[in-house]
Amino acid sequence: MPYVDGFIIPLPKDKIDHYRSIATRCGAIWREHGALQFRECLAEDVQMGELTSFPRSVQQKDGETVIFSWIVFASRQARDEVNAKVMADPRMKELMTPEAMPFDGKRMIYGGFDMIVDM
Repeated sequence: MPYVDGFIIPLPKDKIDHYRSIATRCGAIWREHGALQFRECLAEDVQMGELTSFPRSVQQKDGETVIFSWIVFASRQARDEVNAKVMADPRMKELMTPEAMPFDGKRMIYGGFDMIVDM
């Protein structure tokens, strides 16, 4: 089964276009290095829950929304190899500087997942 890296980030609403531009360039780099899919999704029907929710998970502030994204790889080994290539790619260095990031990376949630259903 494939392997997935998943991410949830807070994003200022006035930075959506900037984020889309960066994400599009990043997606092309990940795909070039072997990722099977690269998806970025903007919250549309996401409510603030009492105890848990996407907004609460990233400590969403006024004027922010949530991005839910994932990258699919052939396997965990492929993910590790692809991510190493991506992080070494000089095009990523300019995109990954704190000044270039349109969101607060300290509030990003991420992890790697074994896929158990793929339909």
